[in-house]
Amino acid sequence: MLIIPAIDLKDGKCVRLKQGRMDDDTVFSDDPVAMASQWVAQGARRLHLVDLNGAFDGVPVHKDVVTAIAKAHPNLPIQLGGGVRSLSTIEHYLAAGLTYIIIGTKAVEAPEFVEEACREFAGHIIVGIDAKDGMVATHGWANVTDVKATELAKRFADAGVSSIVYTDIAKDGMMQGVNIEQTVELARFSGLPVIASGGVTNLDDIHALKPYSEHLLGAITGRAIYEGTLDLAAAQALLDA
Repeated sequence: MLIIPAIDLKDGKCVRLKQGRMDDDTVFSDDPVAMASQWVAQGARRLHLVDLNGAFDGVPVHKDVVTAIAKAHPNLPIQLGGGVRSLSTIEHYLAAGLTYIIIGTKAVEAPEFVEEACREFAGHIIVGIDAKDGMVATHGWANVTDVKATELAKRFADAGVSSIVYTDIAKDGMMQGVNIEQTVELARFSGLPVIASGGVTNLDDIHALKPYSEHLLGAITGRAIYEGTLDLAAAQALLDA
């Protein structure tokens, strides 16, 4: 199980949002490439990039920054979400050196797109499911749908996606712990490995997640490692023990 640092990109800077609100951001660095290198130096084995502007605009906005991070760490698995709405975008990012591409909003609006992407880019597609009270949210979390997160995950179990990133919006950026129950339920129901996202605050949260490592591929952490309530190296060492 991996601890995966999040690098959320907004207007060229590395930020963290609270509950996905673009107007409630904290800027942690104006040099995302240096930020990525800092986490790699502390032992990160995978990075999670999010093009926040892209998620809201529906088109990639941070291609240059993303490419620069990939070039700086050519042997590191990097996953990216935000603004992925076409096969050409996926092709561009994989060619730029990324390993996994996360499809979020488009997975809800056009599930067949995920199936097509899995056929075209086998082994490189992750579905990002963001939920509030168990219901899927889209468009940078601006819209909450009537689709159950578990049902959506189940649909993609046979499509060939490599994993699911599951984010509980109510927990994201709030430093209140992970919604373990819903995250594990999603993994069990879908049969897919799940990456937990939202709410990781300290080593207690890592201790709480560890017993479910058979279902969880990793946990994404953002605000906690930026604000220092979680030590990245210590968290990974705990999971490795």
